[in-house]
Amino acid sequence: MSTEKVPDTPVEVIVDLLTKAQDIAASCGNVPEELTSHLQKALDIASGLDDYLEKMTTQESEPLAELYKKTFSHDWDQVHKEGKTMFKLPKECITGHVEGQTLKMLIHMSQAKKVLEIGMFTGYGALSMAEALPEDGCLVACELEPYLKEFAQPIFDKSPHGKKINVKTGNAMETLNELAATGEQFDMVFIDADKNNYINYYKFIMDNNMLRLRGVICIDNSLFKARVYLNETTDSNGLALREFNQFVSNDPRVEQVIVPLRDGLTLIRRVPPAAECLRRQCKITDDEVFRGVTGRFILDRMRLDGKVAYVTGAGQGIGRAFAHALGEAGAKVAVVDLDGAKAETVVEELFLKGINAISITADISKSDDVQRMMDAIVSKWGVIHIGCNNAGINMNSASEDTSLEEWDQTFNVNLRGTFMCCQAAGRVMLKQGYGKIINTASMASLIVPHPQKQLSYNTSKAGVVKLTQTLGTEWADRGVRVNCISPGIVDTPLIHSESLRPLVQRWLSDIPAGRLAQVTDLQAAVVYLASDASDYMTGHNLVIEGGQSLW
Repeated sequence: MSTEKVPDTPVEVIVDLLTKAQDIAASCGNVPEELTSHLQKALDIASGLDDYLEKMTTQESEPLAELYKKTFSHDWDQVHKEGKTMFKLPKECITGHVEGQTLKMLIHMSQAKKVLEIGMFTGYGALSMAEALPEDGCLVACELEPYLKEFAQPIFDKSPHGKKINVKTGNAMETLNELAATGEQFDMVFIDADKNNYINYYKFIMDNNMLRLRGVICIDNSLFKARVYLNETTDSNGLALREFNQFVSNDPRVEQVIVPLRDGLTLIRRVPPAAECLRRQCKITDDEVFRGVTGRFILDRMRLDGKVAYVTGAGQGIGRAFAHALGEAGAKVAVVDLDGAKAETVVEELFLKGINAISITADISKSDDVQRMMDAIVSKWGVIHIGCNNAGINMNSASEDTSLEEWDQTFNVNLRGTFMCCQAAGRVMLKQGYGKIINTASMASLIVPHPQKQLSYNTSKAGVVKLTQTLGTEWADRGVRVNCISPGIVDTPLIHSESLRPLVQRWLSDIPAGRLAQVTDLQAAVVYLASDASDYMTGHNLVIEGGQSLW
């Protein structure tokens, strides 16, 4: 087999031409030194680019490195001679390190969950993208050659991400028809197949609505060795890609850009629906339902970018989950807890996610601590948009044995403390003309959980609901919404203690959902109540208890 490197990208073609020009210049005795110097500089710039990109790009994973090595050491000519592949497959067709990491980055940026790849070859691009997909993500790879599925599968099996890849062999257009027939849609489509069919794949995907609302189509080789834009091009692939690029450029349904990475990578997305509607003169109702409220679709309206939030009792359990949820949605978060070390640990967790956060040590049963907490947040960030009053305690005792000390301690935190936080945060929010207060109540505000005995807790949480309802009505017309969340029995380490373990089976028999709540079951609710999407909800008790209060 020949080992001579064949120029495969515009930059590689330039390097090849500059090298030849330099050789010619060297063989001539009368070439000006200045011209020789310019040639050398141009060659240094062009020849160093790809190596520098390789060096500065995040290193590939071990399975990807193994797949790359396996592809380049494989005798593809011999495989074709043996009839194992229909076509001679040049190893240079592999996606490669830099482009693989680019595709991986695009998956991260677009938050894609479902990907379609048309033209897999040895699976380097597929595995690169799969590495960025969430655990429940899926990549469907269309590949004509069954041999390539056999070639790639052992490497896929070695990777923890290989299970996300579903390789469908055979004619790609037949596979597309099958996918379209079942209504499949994709967040990202990557096309790297037979160049003459690019335009057919693209048309089919767009015409059959296989690209999701904010999906992206990526086209590989769209510069094809520079042959797409050189006037004298006669190469059939170059001409096919020239026609494809022009078709996409003329397609009013999309916006696109060609990135000169390696042999060209085109990124394509739909134009906004309102613009497409105007172009087509659709007979639709052009209102906020269609365009989105202030131009934002529903998931965007649940973003909390630029908002400032605090969560009390955020050092563990539900409060920690709330702090993470609000931060993931875009808010800056003040993590408040009686235990300063626990609060600081949660802040460190948020920092690792790129979330701005501060820790505040406070006992919310003390008015001075509550005011100091609010002052610290306003001093740091200037405003408070979201107040999440979650801190609470629970002490079990039979009603006839409940002491005044237990009663007062429970009410001081659960109700008095929640009231003081609402009042202090409300004063800030009322001046702003905007705010969202979310209190943590309990299913115990609706029913009497059993067989545990917790009079003071149940009563205090019923008070939190009435507090929420009252404030929700008083402050609604001044821009402040007050709601509460009532969780059921939440699965925490305490639940599995020796003293409570015997009660778990009894609780489970009372829950239609058949399981205890996880703190993650509550996260979407707090984000919704904190967001603009819940602006018309106030004084509401949002119950999340697996149906337990219905029995």
